[in-house]
Amino acid sequence: MVENKLLYKNMNLEELIVLSQNEDFKALGELIKRIQTDVFATLSYLLKTNENLSDLTQDILLKVAKNIHSLKNPGCFKGWLNHIITNTYYDFMRKTKNKPETISIDYTCEPSNFSIKIEIPDKRFKPIEKCITSECEKMIKNAIRELPEAFRIAIILREFQGLSYEEIAKTTNSSIGTVKSRISRARIKLQDALKSYI
Repeated sequence: MVENKLLYKNMNLEELIVLSQNEDFKALGELIKRIQTDVFATLSYLLKTNENLSDLTQDILLKVAKNIHSLKNPGCFKGWLNHIITNTYYDFMRKTKNKPETISIDYTCEPSNFSIKIEIPDKRFKPIEKCITSECEKMIKNAIRELPEAFRIAIILREFQGLSYEEIAKTTNSSIGTVKSRISRARIKLQDALKSYI
């Protein structure tokens, strides 16, 4: 039994996806476990508050589990997941009548950078250092949440998912110049909002 769990933990993402598509529920469980932090982190920056964060994360994970068989190319999983996250976010915004600026979020299957960078705190930090790090993260998150919708999406795709300007342009159906402008203006707004802290 323990060997079985280790077997799944040692598999790469594509292996887990293929097994999940063949109704291997243990592989699907491991896949969901691997992506849940990324989904949660991305939503935590997109949403203005944490109020619906857990529910939307669960909704997305359920959509992944129900629709994994429809993914034709396992190499496109991260792009497919990004598509589910952004569509779920926009559906939520429409339902709650918080009309976002309309930006088309289509993913392309380029097995490049659809990953989310997450900083893992060093457990050797002393309590005061942990407190400062936590407060700093809260201030940054709040500043990002205050950005206009188009700026927020562009900066999240760039800084957290590591997409290139070209990939963001395709994802948001914008020109590269518009993407660069949005990211530049988002950075200026963030620097201005955080200048008293950094």
